[in-house]
Amino acid sequence: MTDPGLDAVIGSESTLPVAQASRFARELRAALASRPRRLSPKWFYDAEGSALFERICTLPEYYPTRTERAILARHAGEIAALIGARAEIVEFGAGSCDKVRLLLDALDMPCAYIPVDISAQHLDASAQRLRQHYPCLEVLPQAADYTQRLHLPAPCPGAGRRVGFFPGSTIGNFDPPDALRFLILAARALRGGALLLGADRVKSPALLHAAYNDAAGVTAAFNRHVLRRAQRELGAQVDPDGFDHAAFYNAPLQRIEMHLLSCGRQTIGLGGEEFVFEEGETLHTENSYKYTPEGLRALVRQAGWRPGPMWTDPERLFSLHWLEAPA
Repeated sequence: MTDPGLDAVIGSESTLPVAQASRFARELRAALASRPRRLSPKWFYDAEGSALFERICTLPEYYPTRTERAILARHAGEIAALIGARAEIVEFGAGSCDKVRLLLDALDMPCAYIPVDISAQHLDASAQRLRQHYPCLEVLPQAADYTQRLHLPAPCPGAGRRVGFFPGSTIGNFDPPDALRFLILAARALRGGALLLGADRVKSPALLHAAYNDAAGVTAAFNRHVLRRAQRELGAQVDPDGFDHAAFYNAPLQRIEMHLLSCGRQTIGLGGEEFVFEEGETLHTENSYKYTPEGLRALVRQAGWRPGPMWTDPERLFSLHWLEAPA
């Protein structure tokens, strides 16, 4: 049965800046031409994709969001004490700027909030809502790809520490070498500060399978959305409904893999080129790595961070990590 809200979300119009459209086209073409075929999950996140992901976060099967929020709410005071007064918070992949409110409410006179997200339209709307809720807070949205070198605004006069916030276990979307690269870039951007990092933990494969194969089909729509986006913004000739959503836990690599699986032989046209998919071939669209606390601490140490306190939930589903940046 089709969720009646999905068509309204998917059918809305969006635009992409020329430079980003060109990059999307290049990366999609490279993905379609390669074997195995793989595309970065960042291309899920235009306004429609971000809205779909927000719906995923409310689903009963999807435990990470509510679990992380509960950890934040329970330990906000302790975290705020580590951050200190008049801090500047930099959120990577800010999306709806929702979880950060739990931090802002606990902080002592935060100086500025700098949300960074690739989806400019969604980011601007989220930043405007946050300004209305926190009229005394300087909100400085940065529409950028946070996996690249960031050029953040200069610190506000009299500002305290600059602390990064990277919730939602988005670190799991990176392969380990790319996660290490991001952590090195973040350490440079936050030199002398700190990072509050969310990470999903290794757990029962059955629980993970349910989280990425929801009964309402929202995750499936989110997965196919990248093809609908390619249709609309790049003029790609593709039938998104000709692909099935496939998500499974790869236990040896400790990651969920998400794929678009071709239901039959078909051709995707892009920029005058044609790319043939045989039945059963896939486009690999996302990984979500799961971490043990020890595994994550080993990774962040490689990037120069000094691990501090870790907070988790009673069922040990999710963890938040305090990391001190090098000076």
